[in-house]
Amino acid sequence: MKLRGLILIYFLPLVSLAQLSAFAEEWKKDKDLKNASIGFYVMTASGAEVIAEYNASQLLVPASTLKIVTTSAALNLLGANYRYETRIYYTGNYNKTTGVLNGDLVIVGSGDPTLQSDNFVKDKELVTDKWAKILKEKGLKELHGAIIGDASYFDKTIPSNWIWEDISNYFGAVPCGLSYRDNKFTVLYNTGEKGGEAKITGYLPAYLNNTITLISDVIATGSEDQAYAYGDPFSFTKEIRGTLPPNKTNYEIEVALPDPALLCAENLYTSLLQAGVKCQGVQIRSNYTKAEEQVSRQLIYTHHSPNLEKIVYFTNIKSNNHYCETILKTLGKGKSEPGLKVVKNYWLTRGLDSNEIYMEDASGLSRINTVTPRFQAHLLSKVYRDSVCYKHFNSSLPLAGKQGSMSNIGKGKLIENNMRAKTGYITRARAYCGYVKTKSGKDLAFSLIFNNYNCSARVAKLKMEKFLIALGELP
Repeated sequence: MKLRGLILIYFLPLVSLAQLSAFAEEWKKDKDLKNASIGFYVMTASGAEVIAEYNASQLLVPASTLKIVTTSAALNLLGANYRYETRIYYTGNYNKTTGVLNGDLVIVGSGDPTLQSDNFVKDKELVTDKWAKILKEKGLKELHGAIIGDASYFDKTIPSNWIWEDISNYFGAVPCGLSYRDNKFTVLYNTGEKGGEAKITGYLPAYLNNTITLISDVIATGSEDQAYAYGDPFSFTKEIRGTLPPNKTNYEIEVALPDPALLCAENLYTSLLQAGVKCQGVQIRSNYTKAEEQVSRQLIYTHHSPNLEKIVYFTNIKSNNHYCETILKTLGKGKSEPGLKVVKNYWLTRGLDSNEIYMEDASGLSRINTVTPRFQAHLLSKVYRDSVCYKHFNSSLPLAGKQGSMSNIGKGKLIENNMRAKTGYITRARAYCGYVKTKSGKDLAFSLIFNNYNCSARVAKLKMEKFLIALGELP
């Protein structure tokens, strides 16, 4: 532990700083943390002083706290008011007098992750229903051709180091040039008595012309959802293994959608029929390949997403991997690798050390990501001093005792309502980083990371919570 600066000690009583030192000493003796890698860094948010640090330069797996690197950079590079556009075109011949289109309707995505997303849908009406009404109002009465969901703006890839257990589950849903319904679908189970086989009762939404084949080996036991889907994320065959709580009816688990662009096109087809547009013989397909030569097409309608500020809010509040990886591909003009370079270069130009971060994805799902607690805290300090970015970014961090993954942290303590932090968790890695206002009103930036502890994730969380509470108690 290093406690720096005579001026710092003058303002903050030694006894309070000693409390932070005591955590490091206590963790060294803790049998649950005997083999763990632990680091923290605490500084004034203004960047004036380092309050305390322990293993601050050690590279550690940050889990979802890595999202602060991507989302804060995007707010500056794209702007809080950036909006995605989804354009609907037609090809071929359109007779405005008769309303007959002899050609195709093409839904061209730019990566908008909010289309029919659970976070933004306020009513039961599908976005495709709204599009169909608009097309009908513009005079479309009959379609002879195809409806194409064009997702070619994004490359159809996943981070190469995501693990098999993640990539077919909702939290590993792959970003898509035409994302739809959060790129996930719901599988329903009746679990029955403890020890018995849980039975699939159905799934939704369903495709019109494709069937998702589900192979299940799920046992009813335990108290939590421990069922995972496996398989090629783009395949219509999924294998689900694990356990689910017993005696549940229509218990829901969420699985990555194999072809979001196709489902979007199929839903527009259904919506057009409901709106009274004739679609006899219409083909429906998706496209993920950029054409060397663009067919001449005419724009009919442009759908705009909510502002990036709101997308970042849900990215961090709900730790949404799909949103975060989408933002990265947006920065990379459809590709992840260029996006990573953009994000890294942005922070290097802001004065951060490239040797203190190894970033393999945007969201922290990869186990290969590493970052130092010092890097995270200094990043947070730089954001704090950027009044425009800070306002939007800070509000996206869960509030202690109230929101998201921080809702059960610090209840009844000073940090409740006074700490905003991004949390992170993957197997044997937990992390917290954010801002706290101490009881004397000082704003601090901090990062705390635990890797490879020997206890349960819940026990590790309780140990870390004590440290977070102590930060709020600093005078």
